[in-house]
This record gives sequence, structure tokens and C-alpha cells, in this order.
Amino acid sequence: MVLWHPHSKLIERTPKSGRKLLAAPPVILSGGFLLLILIGTALLKLPIATQHSITWMQSFFTATSAVTVTGLVVVDTGTQFTMFGQVIIAILIQLGGLGLMTFAIVTLIALGGKVGIFERTIAKEAFNQTDASTLVATAKSVLLFALVVEAIGIVILAWHWHQELGLQASLFHGFFYTISAFNNAGFALSVDSLTPYVADPIVNLTVTGLFIIGGLGFSVWMDIKRKRRWSKLSVYSRVMIVGTFVINAIALIAIYLIEHDNPNTLAPLTETGKWLASWFQAVTPRTAGFNTLAIDQLEDASTAIMLLLMFIGGGSMSTASGIKVVTFAVLILSTYAYLRRDEQVYVFKREISKESINKALALTMISAVVTWLAIFVLLITEKAPLLDIVFEAVSALGTVGLSRGLTGELSPVGELIIVLLMFMGRLGPLTLAYFLASPRQTKLRFAETKVAIG
Repeated sequence: MVLWHPHSKLIERTPKSGRKLLAAPPVILSGGFLLLILIGTALLKLPIATQHSITWMQSFFTATSAVTVTGLVVVDTGTQFTMFGQVIIAILIQLGGLGLMTFAIVTLIALGGKVGIFERTIAKEAFNQTDASTLVATAKSVLLFALVVEAIGIVILAWHWHQELGLQASLFHGFFYTISAFNNAGFALSVDSLTPYVADPIVNLTVTGLFIIGGLGFSVWMDIKRKRRWSKLSVYSRVMIVGTFVINAIALIAIYLIEHDNPNTLAPLTETGKWLASWFQAVTPRTAGFNTLAIDQLEDASTAIMLLLMFIGGGSMSTASGIKVVTFAVLILSTYAYLRRDEQVYVFKREISKESINKALALTMISAVVTWLAIFVLLITEKAPLLDIVFEAVSALGTVGLSRGLTGELSPVGELIIVLLMFMGRLGPLTLAYFLASPRQTKLRFAETKVAIG
């Protein structure tokens, strides 16, 4: 027997034995991700996975970074891990990026099982969907879409690197970088990420194309496939597309203008190379984690832009994290409506619900508080510049993977803080707070009052 109430955070299932299992969907999802991380930790600790022995903490950090598709590393992926270890990392990235429930549902269907209300409820939480009836079709579409896009990415990168690396190495590099890019992970097989290809148009456009497609969100691509016309797309899809375009364009122009004469970044490059490098650095903070310029050599103004981009992140039901583009757009639109003294918040001739606005405010507030607390603790435990610590914390919570060089110098406590941030960032602060505040049904209402704001 399964009982589900729309205003309750709990799911209750009574098996034949009569024992009751009581858990909230976010708790189950958290447990699933944690189990995957622990399995990955054990596999990466095997002698066959590394060139030289690594500690349990290094293995745990790497597995967490892979499952949460972050890309922060305490040991170099290309030199420390064997091909077996690198394949394990790629599998963890794929499972973490596409989501455990995608694979769980598809596997269950393939084995002839049925997806019940209990499983649908958990999957709905994972996919951030409001309609549980479409979850099975969604899971299939997500998996098929991901495999097709990744196959194209592997072919392009392997073909491009064939003469430089040889057949076997180019295929493996194409496989690893495609998995890492599409899932917005940022894991690289060289210590300097993709900086050797800073002016390479094929690598730049293919890799950025992969993580933009993955970060835009599967629901947007499915909506585009079904509707095929701008006017028929959902409001969410249109806000996501416009928001992504505007944010990327502004970041591109800003970074180009700021870094144009910086001798440590854009100045030595050709004009084409400058635009390619600016484009890459403008879009990679949307939780992708790759870089073609030395992050610690950027001007502080560029770093400030990247901090904002990392905090915003990508789209819902995507391989990206952060507070999400639509959340940021709702906050902007709500502020604009308040300044105009409008009673409703509109976008594309539709009113945004109060619940959506409150959810956006709550998510942003929780993210900001968690980030501040992490920065505060890291300032106590780490002997590093403030900017480096702020950048590391925001990158971890946004599961971005960019760093100014602090990751490898973290203390054990610092590593644990970053691990927690990556875990929370992948699940979403609002999801983690879901089971902390059950909706209370009451007929009692108090008299309204106004308090001074600002």
C-alpha cells in the first residue's frame, strides 16, 4: 500500500510484512548519490585504478567530485589514475550527470518491471518535474538524447585529435572529454585542462557546445522537439533560452574587454584566439569547469563576473547546478515588478505564481547562506587569500570545478567542507532543505502587519 499526500513531505509504504518505510524523496535521492560516491571511492582506491597509492580521502574527494559533476581535483586525473581509474571516473560522471533515476527507471523497464507511485515520486523529485505521469517517457528521452549527443561529440573530438594522439588515444580522449563536457563535469586528462587548445576552434566550439547543450536542460530540448515553434514553447523554455543567450553574450563581451590587454591571458593571442578564449571563459562558469586560460591570471573584474556566473549556473533538469538561470530571471523580474509597483510579475504574457517567486527567493537565500558559512569556515582552516577561498567555495557549491589553485592545497577539514558543498550543490540546497520544513495546514490566521524593509 502506498500513501501520498500533496502537502506532505513523507511517503509511506507498507510492505506485506506490515513494517512501514517512511522517507522523503530527497532523502532517498541523497542516499542514492551517497551510495554511488562510496562505491566510486572503493573502486578508485583499488591498486589497478592508480599509478601510485592515494589516500582514502583523496579517493573520496575524487569520487564525490565525479558523481556531483564538479571537476575539482586534489590529485591530477591524467597522471595519477590509470585508464581503468579514468574509466571509473567517466562512469561516475555519467551516472551523476544524467541522474540515478534515469538509469534506474530505464533499467527497471528493460528488466520488465513496473514503475509504481513510490518510484515515480522519487523520480519526480530527481527530474524536478510536476507531472509524474510523464516520467518514464522523460527518462527514456533523456538517456537517448544524451547518448546521441555524446556519440557525436566523441566522433568530432576523436577525429580532430587523431593525427596528434593516434587512434587509440584520440578515441579515449574523445570519449573522456565528451562525457566530462556534456555532463558539465570539467574533469581533464592534463593538469592545465584545455589551455593548449586556447585558440583551437574545433575544440573550443565542440566542448562548449556539449556543455551548453547539457546545461540548457533536457526539458527545454524536448519542448523544442515537440513544439518546433517559438510561440508554442513553454514559458520556462523561452525564459531559459533567452536568459542563457543574454547572460552568455554579456559575459563574452565583458571578459573580452577586460582581458583584451592582459599579457597573462588574451594579449598574446590573435584576434580570433581572443574571441574564442573569451567565449570559452564566458560560458564555462555555467558549471562546466574547463578552462583555456589560467584562472588565477584573470583580472579581478573577470573573476567577479565568473563568481556571479557560477552562482547562477544552468537549467533545471540538466547536468548543470547553481541556483539556475530561470531562478535568477524570476528574481530580476520580481524586483523590476516591485520597483514599478506592479501587483503581479509577468513574463511572456504569463503571470509568475507566488509559489515560484517564494521558491526562487528561498533557494537563493539558502545558497547564499551556505556559501557564506563555507567561506567563513575555510577562512579559519585555510591559509589562503580571501579571493581564492571565495572562488573555491562558490565553484564547489555550483559544481563548477574551476579553481585558482587552492584545491590541491586544502587541509583535511577544507577538503571535507568542499566535499559537502559539492554534494549539496548537486542535489540542490532547496532539495536538501525540503524535509526540514513540512507544510503546516492550519485555519488560524494572524492579523497582517508591515515591517520596515531597507
